[in-house]
Amino acid sequence: MTDKSVFPDPVYRDTVLAPLFEGVKANYAAGMASINRAHLVMLAETGILPPTDAAKLAKTLAAIEADVDIEALTYTGEHEDYFFLVEAELRARLGDLGGSLHTARSRNDMDHTLFKLALRQRVAALIDELHALADALIQKARKEADTLIVAYTHGQPAQPTTFGHYLGAIIEVILRDAQRLDAEANGLEHCPMGAAAITTSGFPIDRQRVADLLGFEEPLLNSYGCIASVDYVTGLYSSIKLIFIHLGRLIQDLQFWSAFEVGQIYVPNSLVQISSIMPQKRNPVPIEHLRHMASVTVGRCDMVVGTMHNTPFTDMNDSEGEVQQAGYAAFESGSRVLRLLTKFLPACRINAERVSRTTDAACITITELADTLVRDEGLSFRQAHEIAATVAKAVIKEEVPLGSVSGYSAFQAAFADATGRTPTMDEAAFKATVAANTFVARRDRPGGPAKAALLPALDGYAATLADLVARQNARKTRHATAEKKLNAAFADVMGT
Repeated sequence: MTDKSVFPDPVYRDTVLAPLFEGVKANYAAGMASINRAHLVMLAETGILPPTDAAKLAKTLAAIEADVDIEALTYTGEHEDYFFLVEAELRARLGDLGGSLHTARSRNDMDHTLFKLALRQRVAALIDELHALADALIQKARKEADTLIVAYTHGQPAQPTTFGHYLGAIIEVILRDAQRLDAEANGLEHCPMGAAAITTSGFPIDRQRVADLLGFEEPLLNSYGCIASVDYVTGLYSSIKLIFIHLGRLIQDLQFWSAFEVGQIYVPNSLVQISSIMPQKRNPVPIEHLRHMASVTVGRCDMVVGTMHNTPFTDMNDSEGEVQQAGYAAFESGSRVLRLLTKFLPACRINAERVSRTTDAACITITELADTLVRDEGLSFRQAHEIAATVAKAVIKEEVPLGSVSGYSAFQAAFADATGRTPTMDEAAFKATVAANTFVARRDRPGGPAKAALLPALDGYAATLADLVARQNARKTRHATAEKKLNAAFADVMGT
């Protein structure tokens, strides 16, 4: 039986080709114009196309770009996609010469170059926002270097530290995430153009020239890998996912700390919504939005990476238009998280009264008492720990602060019972030993919360961030410079 059907089938047109066409309009039209221009410049400079032919193609390309209102285009099925629309326009205006632009290239190497160009812009914006968050937290940590907080382990009050010290831990993670993202951004700086379908070309193409004109650092070397290896996608989205998994843990702490029963952090009124029925109830709902937007971003990254699972190592639609466009939503939601968190966290302050109350109620400085007994009284750590445990139980039972008169009396009794002698530590020394400020000040080893340790660490974080910013700016400079070079080279081909 004769098959009289004509491509595209209306259902295929509406469910696949039309959405892809809209995606190209929104995401790739500018990139396609740059690729067309760079490839034409290379064809002219290598002599693959005669100067007169190259000039005609250049002028016609420029005219098409000026004449076609991309936003107004609607997919009709006449051409498979926007690429073929441009080629059809070239051929309509130039005849067979219009097909010469596609010499020594394929939709395969063009597509992955387009995807990298589109990702490059989005990654640059996300990196800028991540750097802004790191900078804001470094500044906040400096301001809060003396601000006491209760550090929790297993959901329970553990030891005193400072807000600056806590933020320092978060900053270290953010900077490691930023380094991973920077590495993936560098992975986008290798150009697939020149790979053609799979095996490069028999024409004497100059792959480095096209890479330079498009702002890439260099060509991606193996031509098969140019169209098959999508680790630039899986690696990138994996690194983005980690950012929001890690920030989600910070966000969860903010939720816990802001709970009425804990009250360690105060969220300003500008970031609190009042209940519609309970006027006493302050709802720090930005925290909830941060949490769910971070989770949505993680899910969107997983979707992209998961789509690549068990796909063949070749050119395939699984890694192309549909999934590429779907992945861009991760940048949108991730950007919202970073921008909101950069505003939210520096605006919050620690509730010193609640910190002091919890410090006393949970006896969280007792570790320093044990340490001091080892240093000053010559006890073993285990014996000192047992004395400290007895004192802690006593003051918690009586509901009095560790540094109170009752606390010292409990200490004297526990010490005498364990050692058979009177401690050399008098009441004033005892009170100073178990003070939260003393606890923090004595922990001045590298990585500790004392300012002597924390401030140099913050200086180091700032230096790491400055290096990352410099690397980001170098990429931006290369891209901007390439755009100028491309425009100048294209003008030369046109003869203008």
